[in-house]
Amino acid sequence: MPEPSIDQLSLPTPRVILFDWHGTLVDTLDAMYKTMEEMLPQLEELNLVQQLIPEELCRTPDDVKLVRYIRIFRKLHPKILAERRISRTEIFNAIFGDNTEAKRIAHQAYNRCYRHHYGDVTPFQGGLYDYLCTLHKLGIKLAIATNRSREFLDHELDLVEDGRWKPLFDTTVCADDVTEYKPAPDVIHQALTNLGEPVSPHVWYVGDSHTDMLTAYIAGITPVFYNGAHWEERWIDRIIANKEHNPEAPRLVVDSFEQLMDTLEFLQDQKGAAFEIQLRNHRPPAWPPKAPPPQRIEPDWHPNAYRIPPPNLILFDWHATLVDTLDAMYHAVDDMLPLLEKLNLIQRLIKPEQSKTPEDARLVEHVRHYQQLHPKVKADRKISRTDIFEVLFGEDQEAKRIAHNAFNEHYRNHYGTVLPFEPQVRLMLEGLRSIKLKIGVITNRDREFFVHELAAVEGSGWSHLFDVDICGDDTAQRKPHPDQIFLAANKLGLEIDKSIWYVGDSTTDTIAAKSAGITSVFFNGAQWDLTWLQKIFPGTERFPHKPDVVVNDFSEFWALILACYRG
Repeated sequence: MPEPSIDQLSLPTPRVILFDWHGTLVDTLDAMYKTMEEMLPQLEELNLVQQLIPEELCRTPDDVKLVRYIRIFRKLHPKILAERRISRTEIFNAIFGDNTEAKRIAHQAYNRCYRHHYGDVTPFQGGLYDYLCTLHKLGIKLAIATNRSREFLDHELDLVEDGRWKPLFDTTVCADDVTEYKPAPDVIHQALTNLGEPVSPHVWYVGDSHTDMLTAYIAGITPVFYNGAHWEERWIDRIIANKEHNPEAPRLVVDSFEQLMDTLEFLQDQKGAAFEIQLRNHRPPAWPPKAPPPQRIEPDWHPNAYRIPPPNLILFDWHATLVDTLDAMYHAVDDMLPLLEKLNLIQRLIKPEQSKTPEDARLVEHVRHYQQLHPKVKADRKISRTDIFEVLFGEDQEAKRIAHNAFNEHYRNHYGTVLPFEPQVRLMLEGLRSIKLKIGVITNRDREFFVHELAAVEGSGWSHLFDVDICGDDTAQRKPHPDQIFLAANKLGLEIDKSIWYVGDSTTDTIAAKSAGITSVFFNGAQWDLTWLQKIFPGTERFPHKPDVVVNDFSEFWALILACYRG
C-alpha cells in the first residue's frame, strides 16, 4: 500500500459514504452527450441564449471557451466531446453561473431529451460491485445523491449488472426529490435525513466534479474527489494548494476504487477505525482504474512566424470570423433550400463522386432528396452559406449566383442581430490600427446587409475601424474567386503579394487567398481538430489550397501579429 499522505492522516473515519451517480459509479456518457447535443440547439426557443453568463464573469479560461462556443454554435466545445469528462451539471453551472432559474429550465429541457437516449449504463470501472459489497461489509452506510431524476436513476439501477447493486444502498436521493440541484446541499441533507444520520465530517461524498466538491463543502461533510476521468492538470491541484481561498478543496483524491480501499485500510490500521471487518483480510481483487479517454489531436499548423511575411494589410472575413450572425444565416438557408426545384437548381447539384469529402457527398445527396440541410450540418452550425453553395454546386458559377440571390431574398427577413465573435474583437482591431496596419473586410454578404450590420455591431458600430470593405455584390464574382481581394488592394494602392493577409474561417476564404497569391490565415473559430483540417485541406492536385497558418482564436492571432510585425 502507498505511504499515507498528510491529508489521510487527518481524515475522519466515514460512517456514511454518499456517491454521485454518473461519472463516479456508472458510465452513462453516451446517453448524456447525445442528450446534450439534442438539448443545446433548443437554447434559442428556451430563451436561454441571453441567459448565458458573460464571458468576463466566467470562472476559468475553459469556461470562457465553452460559453462562447455554445453561444455561437449551440453545441459542446469539441474538446469536451473528445475528452468526455464533464457532466451536464458542470456544463450548466459553467454557462449559467448563479442563475438558478436558467439552470432549472436547462435541466428540465435536458430531462425531456434524456428520455430519448437513456438506458445504456455500465459500471464506471471494473470491480465496482465487489468494492461496494466490501464497503457494505465494513458497516459503512451507502447512499446515492445525484442530480439525476428519479425516473432515470431507478431505471438505471435496475439495469446496471441486472440490478444487483440495489440492496447495497441504504437510500437514494435524486434532484426531483428536493428543491434545488447541486451544488445546493439539498440532496445531501435529504439523504442524511433518510438515514437518520447527522451532518458531520464522518459523512463522505465521493464525486467526480468540482460541483460535487462544492456541494459537499456547503453541506458540511467531507468531499472526496474521484478522478476517474484522469484529469492531468487538475483544478484540484490548484485549489488544494490554496485552500484558504478554496474551502471546497477535496480532503482526498483517488484515481480508482482500489485507492479508496487503500485509504480505508490505512484508517483502520493506523487510526483504529472501527469497521465491522478487518479490511486487510477481506479486500476484493484489485481492479485497475478506468482507461483514460483518447486525446483530441489539436491543430498543429502554426509554422515558424518568421516564414510568414509581416502584414501591410490585413483583410478579414465578416461572418463567423469577426462577427456572429449564425441565427439569421441558418434561418435564411432553411427558407431558401426548399425552393431549389423552383429555381431549377436541383439538376445543377454536383454528383457525389465530385465531392471533396464523404461528408460533402452526403450533404449533396441529402439536399437533392429533401431540399434542406442535413441535420448534422444544422446541429454543427459551422459551415457558412458560401461553403454550402460551394459544396452543392462546385464550379457552376451561375448556379451559385442564383443561390446567393435567393438567399439574399430570405436573409432580409432575418438579419439585424450581429454580435462580436469574441468579446475583444473591437479592441483587437483597434490594436492593429494603433500599430499603423491597414485593415479591411472581404465578405460575400451583399452591401445592403453588411452596411447595416457594420453600423449595428456593439451598438455604435465598427465603420471607423476599416480602411476598405468589399462586399459580394461589389465584384462580378464572389469568393472563392479572388476578385474581391484584387479590388481591395487596388483601392488602397497596394501590390498583390504575401504582405496582404486574409483571415477567414472557411475553405472558401482559404481558396480565395491562395488563388490571389496572398497569405491565408485560417481562423479556426469552429475548433476543428487536426484530423478534420487535414480532411478539408488535403493538399491534393484537385484540392491543393491549404492555409499558411491556423489560429484558434484572436489571442493566438494577436500573438502571431506580434511575432511577425516589424514596426
